[in-house]
Amino acid sequence: MLKERLVRGLLRGRSFTAAREMMLDATQRFNEPLIKERLFGCHTHLFPGLRTTADKFRVGAWRDDSHGPMQVVSGSIGRPKVHYVAPPAARVNTEMGEFLKWFESNEQEDPLLKAAIAHLCFVTIHPFEDGNGRIGRAIAEMCLARSDGSAQRFYSMSSQILEERRNYYEVLEKTQSGSLDITEWLTWFLECLDRAIEESNRITNSALEKESLWLNLKEKNVSLNSRQKRVLNRLFSGFEGKLTREKWMKLTKASSRTALRDIEVLIDLGALKQEEAAGRSTSYRLQAMSMALTRR
Repeated sequence: MLKERLVRGLLRGRSFTAAREMMLDATQRFNEPLIKERLFGCHTHLFPGLRTTADKFRVGAWRDDSHGPMQVVSGSIGRPKVHYVAPPAARVNTEMGEFLKWFESNEQEDPLLKAAIAHLCFVTIHPFEDGNGRIGRAIAEMCLARSDGSAQRFYSMSSQILEERRNYYEVLEKTQSGSLDITEWLTWFLECLDRAIEESNRITNSALEKESLWLNLKEKNVSLNSRQKRVLNRLFSGFEGKLTREKWMKLTKASSRTALRDIEVLIDLGALKQEEAAGRSTSYRLQAMSMALTRR
């Protein structure tokens, strides 16, 4: 059992690395055509070592439905809920041929809408037995890289979709089971893209302001203790809730008096600012930040 768990863990680790490399390939080689052989290569790379296991699995080829219709199912054994039934395997080659032809054409002028439609079409055709979501996200990233005309982007649509996976599956299921109207899907995709860009800007601003703070302290020849450095780094990386003296004590294992002294030094330096509320509810925030760092 231990050996089996180790093998499965190793395969999951390789799969994660492969998915990351596939995403990089999609964005770094965004101008190269998306063809069937490239997709097969991505799929094979996505499941490294699978052929060495006892699993019956088609890798690097369209699905054949040999185990029945391709369905997206959730729920417990005996009480499954079918969310979506993909087109029969006999249609996959034709459907994917038309999709790839459209993908490389200029039929859809707006590149952002094309990214949304391309992802929807790919996961709806569901051409592989597994990995369709990951490859579909890579295809969307490829479209966005083409839209930007650059492989260098500071936002990740794929990561944002994973953050909002529940809403993603809900709107996807509603779109796939409804009419041919994809307006709701397009709206959700574009709003998700906006949130991905906003999150990227927040992280970038945080990194810049963190660097600015350390430079200012260095110019003032100020040396912080390990407790102050630890808390400041936590604030810049995203802090749950508000910073209070009690939380400072828990983070640093300091006494109440020491925690208050540490905080007051940072307030005097302009690194922290006390919120208006006083008493037991007194909290503090980064003075350097233009926005609150507490997670919503």
